[in-house]
Amino acid sequence: MPLSPAEVRESLRGVATGVLTPFDADQGIEYEKIAENVESLSDAGVGVFLAAANISEYHTLSVDERIAVTEAAVDALPSSACVLAGVGGNLAEARELVAAYDRIGVDALMVMPPDFTYIHEQGLLRYYEKLSANTETPLVPYVRGFEPSVSYLDDLTRVDGLVGIKYAIPDAVKLGAGVEAGADDVVWVDGLAEPHAPSFWVEGAEGFSAGVSNFRPEIGLALLDALTEEDWGRARALKNACLPYQNFRTETGRNNEIPDAISVPAVKKGLELAGLHGGNVRDPIRPLSSEDEARAEELYTHLDDDIARLVE
Repeated sequence: MPLSPAEVRESLRGVATGVLTPFDADQGIEYEKIAENVESLSDAGVGVFLAAANISEYHTLSVDERIAVTEAAVDALPSSACVLAGVGGNLAEARELVAAYDRIGVDALMVMPPDFTYIHEQGLLRYYEKLSANTETPLVPYVRGFEPSVSYLDDLTRVDGLVGIKYAIPDAVKLGAGVEAGADDVVWVDGLAEPHAPSFWVEGAEGFSAGVSNFRPEIGLALLDALTEEDWGRARALKNACLPYQNFRTETGRNNEIPDAISVPAVKKGLELAGLHGGNVRDPIRPLSSEDEARAEELYTHLDDDIARLVE
């Protein structure tokens, strides 16, 4: 039985980890490893899971694969866990996904950032409204990749069926303005991971998506506790411990000038170093170079030392 909208709101006031998709050498999906990963994270105290999400390599997955990886996570997790499933693209495809997710019993729909070349704020609002009209499952739009107006953020909070917003714009001031203008019953989630959590929290965010917490959840859970308790000094220390590996994720990798290109394989490497399953990536995402593999291992060692000092 899926969680109620009120229970989803409460879950969003936590650390949301991504359900990464481990691919084998032939780029097939290793579903049993998805189950093992989410079971381990759940046992560590994580309660929110983003399946078929950006970090899951959403755009490389077929519709059937998005459904299958989400079902693998739902089946492996306790009923108390909150699973958000990624949905997006053209309205017909999105509705097909929503219907399948409803059969699986996901708790909420994370509506992916718009992947259209030309977008309009009012058109996006109508898109969310049409999705919501087809399901009782609550929506959590993922705001990323464009510069929304405060008026749009206000209107977005008032879409029927919407319970939260994953805000991934590096502008804490605009977040605060959106929170102030918007409906009171919407939970704002920091979509830019641990580095932005303290500043976004001050402006009204009540949860955050995982960065290094995808593979070392204890640091994210400790950061959540520090933010909830308004222990800003400890929150900054925990955030700063995450920064080196998180900054590594923003890099271009070899033979490339596009930022953030190694974000997914860097997290997958972190999973492997933590004893979980990262697996291969799928084109057009590229694996880490041997030099970046070595850097990831060095950064992970430093992160491990900081966790031992700050958390354990």
